[in-house]
Amino acid sequence: MAEIVTLADAIAAAVRDGDTVAMEGFTHLIPHAAGHEVIRQGRRDLTLVRMTPDIIYDQLIGAGCARKLVFSWAGNPGVGSLHRFRDAVERSWPQPLELEEHSHAGMANRFAAGASGLPFAVLRGYRGTSLLANTTGVADIVCPFTGETLTAVSALRPDVAVIHAQVADTRGNIQYWGITGVQKEAVLASARSVVTVEEIVDSLEPRPGAVVLPSWTVDYVAHVPGGAHPSYALGYSTRDNDFYLGWDEISRDRDRFSAWLDEHVYGARPQVAAGAGIKGGAEC
Repeated sequence: MAEIVTLADAIAAAVRDGDTVAMEGFTHLIPHAAGHEVIRQGRRDLTLVRMTPDIIYDQLIGAGCARKLVFSWAGNPGVGSLHRFRDAVERSWPQPLELEEHSHAGMANRFAAGASGLPFAVLRGYRGTSLLANTTGVADIVCPFTGETLTAVSALRPDVAVIHAQVADTRGNIQYWGITGVQKEAVLASARSVVTVEEIVDSLEPRPGAVVLPSWTVDYVAHVPGGAHPSYALGYSTRDNDFYLGWDEISRDRDRFSAWLDEHVYGARPQVAAGAGIKGGAEC
């Protein structure tokens, strides 16, 4: 059953050195505040899993938390490259970064297999690409019914899943809506989970299209308003486009990045103010 705790306590209890950690959220509900707490607590040798690594993983990589990245696309959405990611791959700063690349469909199916308790998933993707020869956990498989050659992808079973959601109730049931991505599958596939939320309410209200994670599927819930910034939480906040543009310049330079990290992550409180941005020294 879920425990409602502080963000610092949730990360301390759930995330350990050497863990495989999936921080999921597609376009919105990206758990930035939780990622910053991982940095503050100095976790090391993490295998970071995410379908679309963007700014939060750029920061974790630049802070020296990661030894490996499992992903299907990496970039600063709408802007360009992830410069801390590139520095780690091209120049091993602050340390070397191992890569395991998949397709979006492959990653989604791997999470679904893990959530279902299956050893692998089967799809028609990867055919005609070099991923079969260059990526672990991918193999040809022959359908026993039709004889067709398909692709098997190994299940993802992270040690920890970290997501952000709009609402939890006082019993630890989670509700989120909008672009739901693979958050549900990541939580169900993982041994432990942390969910940060915009609001804690007495009871969840029915909402069309919403996903509900019962409290028995979640380990820790933390009330962190604005915890998705600079991404957004539908119904609670808007995307901070200026941050994404500003990050391109900040992350290009090691010293400037390190100074930003000192001020806005190490020097910040565990929670994130709603609508905080790069300008004016606000926390993020």
